[in-house]
Amino acid sequence: MIIKILTMFPEILEPVYRIPLIRRLLDQGEWSVQIIDIREYVPGSFRHIDDSPYGGGAGMIIRAEPVLKALKSVRTDLSHTVFLTPAGIPYDQRKAHELSEKKELVLICGHYEGIDARILPDVDECISIGDYILSGGETAALVILDSICRLQQGVIRSESIREESFEAPLLEYPQYTHPRVYEGREVPEVLLSGDHEKICKWRLKEALRVTLKYRPDLLDRECSEEEKQLLKELEEE
Repeated sequence: MIIKILTMFPEILEPVYRIPLIRRLLDQGEWSVQIIDIREYVPGSFRHIDDSPYGGGAGMIIRAEPVLKALKSVRTDLSHTVFLTPAGIPYDQRKAHELSEKKELVLICGHYEGIDARILPDVDECISIGDYILSGGETAALVILDSICRLQQGVIRSESIREESFEAPLLEYPQYTHPRVYEGREVPEVLLSGDHEKICKWRLKEALRVTLKYRPDLLDRECSEEEKQLLKELEEE
């Protein structure tokens, strides 16, 4: 997979090469990450990359010309181009899977008050990583990189990924490890029983408990009969 990131601040993204999972893919030759400095495509000696918005308003807008020139220089027939913007569709695990299957991904990082909207006909989709504002799209690019890198075959055990939050319709159940007792807090007895069926039922019930507490919206779907029974038990507790 080839990932190309267009940014005005490449120094923010330099740590990407030191992220362990990404480094592993790079070392194996499975991935290529290229960071492209949009400023290199600004004409003239003054590197005039932004300007005030037509119609007035606060802040500065990145000009379309250098962004589109940078995009044209790196885009191929295999490229899927994403503009990272608060106005984009919300990023989720389904989208992470979708992007992880692309042969070549181009991420455009905005900055300041945004980018001239005339770049939009040249992008395939706009994505937001959340309902909040960042100083630039570089942080969002790192989020997307991390989320799709761990879905690559052989990076993380497939069974580990399947049981994570947002892979299933529920948040993940609580996890425990040694020691069995820490400062009076004990590991639930069922996890020590060796009874696989009981453990699976306990994990489902706890996943429902966590989801009900933190993300009840995920339960706005048709639940299985087992889930319905466990939800009833939770309501009675």
